[in-house]
Amino acid sequence: MAKVLVSDPIDQIGIDIISQVAEVDVKTKLPLEELIQIIPEYDALMLRSGTKVTQEVIEAGTKLKIIGRAGVGVDNIDVAAATRQGIVVVNSPEGNTIAAAEHALAMMLSLSRQIPDANQSVKNGKWERKKFVGNEVYKKTLGVVGLGKIGAHVAKVGRAMGMKLLAYDPFVSTDRAERLGCSLVDLDLLFQESDYITLHIPKTPETANLINAEALAKMKPTVRIVNCARGGIIDEAALAQALKEGKIGGAALDVYAEEPLGESPLTELGSSLVLTPHLGASTAEAQVNVAVDVAEQIRDVLLGLPARTAVNIPGLNPDVMEKLRPYLSLAETLGTMAGQLAGGRIEQLNIRLQGELANNDSQPIVVGALKGLLSQALRERVNYVNAAIEAKERGIRVIETKDAATRDYSGGSLHIEARGANGNHSVTGALLGDGEIRITSLDEFPINVPPNNHMLFTLHRDMPGIIGKIGSLLGSYNVNIASMQVGRKIVRGDAVMVLSLDDPLPEGILREITKVDGIRDAYTVQLST
Repeated sequence: MAKVLVSDPIDQIGIDIISQVAEVDVKTKLPLEELIQIIPEYDALMLRSGTKVTQEVIEAGTKLKIIGRAGVGVDNIDVAAATRQGIVVVNSPEGNTIAAAEHALAMMLSLSRQIPDANQSVKNGKWERKKFVGNEVYKKTLGVVGLGKIGAHVAKVGRAMGMKLLAYDPFVSTDRAERLGCSLVDLDLLFQESDYITLHIPKTPETANLINAEALAKMKPTVRIVNCARGGIIDEAALAQALKEGKIGGAALDVYAEEPLGESPLTELGSSLVLTPHLGASTAEAQVNVAVDVAEQIRDVLLGLPARTAVNIPGLNPDVMEKLRPYLSLAETLGTMAGQLAGGRIEQLNIRLQGELANNDSQPIVVGALKGLLSQALRERVNYVNAAIEAKERGIRVIETKDAATRDYSGGSLHIEARGANGNHSVTGALLGDGEIRITSLDEFPINVPPNNHMLFTLHRDMPGIIGKIGSLLGSYNVNIASMQVGRKIVRGDAVMVLSLDDPLPEGILREITKVDGIRDAYTVQLST
């Protein structure tokens, strides 16, 4: 009989489900050394956020078939190491959606009506009705940053309460936003016009300290900010200073840059700030939902069935997986590039499998491209199971074609075109004999470059001196160029320049590049290679 280790507190119903097919041991708060010592006995591991599943744990777990995280985030699991070992990693991306959305709304209303302080006042024997005059949310403007499942539910309830809705989400179509009653706007306008701002985005390099001193200065002095998403999206020192100086009306936080919250300027503030200890998913219903969801997937995998929400590559025949693995990386890379070049708010994605690649099962390739397209916004929340669903929910139309007659590379090539805020942009790529990825065209201009973590693309007039000007400008900002290539169709016509950089571009330099004589446009792309 299979054995399953449950290493964090899990609702009993989850344990009962797994017990149908396996022997279950519940051992919580294990030191890492002890976990490494006992994990070779087990076929599956179920956990929450308390257990750290490192590469050492995974390599020791020679019998592991599945690791189940009863919750959304999997940042406490080395997913890459699990994938290399052929271990499926699953989570429960929807189990706490309603709980998190309701907590954000509860925080907003608690802040508006000063409920925590009024509660404490009454318990202290006081009756201070005039002191606790609140504000209504009716007819106020609610700015929703992130229209995923949680943000969308908050928007629906806000609309039902009579609020005007603004939203910012570069990966949601206008049609999708309008169906939720939201007007899509840029972030600056949302900051300027919102009476309430609620955050529903992952923490990424792009969203870290998104709410900083500069952003706070753009907001109304009466604005109230709610963050039940991820710690680190708000610069807590800047927020505390703004509240202390009365530059904003209030804030309610459930998540923090460092948890548990220790010494912090936040704890010194009064009624303008409501704090809770990361309770977004802490409802009895959510705890049951995530336990049941993950337990059922562990049971199914142990019975030889596919998992529903694997965060690594699930459900493919090993032979097919081995054949397609390099092309999945190619598809993700091209999807990431096309999405960033198109500027977000993607409406349509065209995917064309060319040459020999057209003879393969296309679905994993399409899903890989969608995973790359959405990865900048969703990070660990997007995977090979839910990428197509997430794209559909965001109103992204996907058109797939095959062209077996195209034979530019022996193994075939992949062409991806995205239509977004910056118009239509396309990128084509192929694999060399050793499996190395090559970008072979950009917006139909021929090139031949490997992908790089930091890339700069320009559309310019093919004219003398322009390469030197860009090189000098980057040098003045201490940005080192790893490689450079120009692609053109005719001499002295339009051309593209592709620069691989050792460093990300400093803020503001892109605007300077577009001012260089002959440069028509410039884009940056960040990849994880």
